[in-house]
Amino acid sequence: MNNLNNRTLSLQRTFNAPIELVWEAWSQPEHIVQWWGPKGMETKVIEHNFSEGGAWKYAMLMPDGNEFIADGIYIKIVKLEKIISSANFKPMTEGVEIQALFEKDGDRTSFTFNVVHPTEEYCKQQEKMGFMNGWGSVFDRLKEFVDTSNKK
Repeated sequence: MNNLNNRTLSLQRTFNAPIELVWEAWSQPEHIVQWWGPKGMETKVIEHNFSEGGAWKYAMLMPDGNEFIADGIYIKIVKLEKIISSANFKPMTEGVEIQALFEKDGDRTSFTFNVVHPTEEYCKQQEKMGFMNGWGSVFDRLKEFVDTSNKK
């Protein structure tokens, strides 16, 4: 088995919003459509069974009309702590595990996102393809969404 660190890409963010709100943004379909996917993309939730063993499937609509499908199966869900899921983002990425980790920091939330790849080579290739920019853009949208929701 390859060293996990060599197969994992991570991003960290701190959100100026309570952990409950950030958790809801990840676990409720009506919130997910507000931020999932890079800027300029519209997201449709096709399937969302938020439970261990449950499937999720989202379609991301590109401005040019093309559609990307993201799907996976929830492996582990610990309320206000972690969401671990298998994930495919066809055609770019397949067979990865995504880990969303939440930590309460007063009235803010520390958030870590890990993507574990099947091999080190695949991990390096994904990083070169723009992992940080792509997911960075998604979490900028998430930050905007929770910050705005928190002010309501």
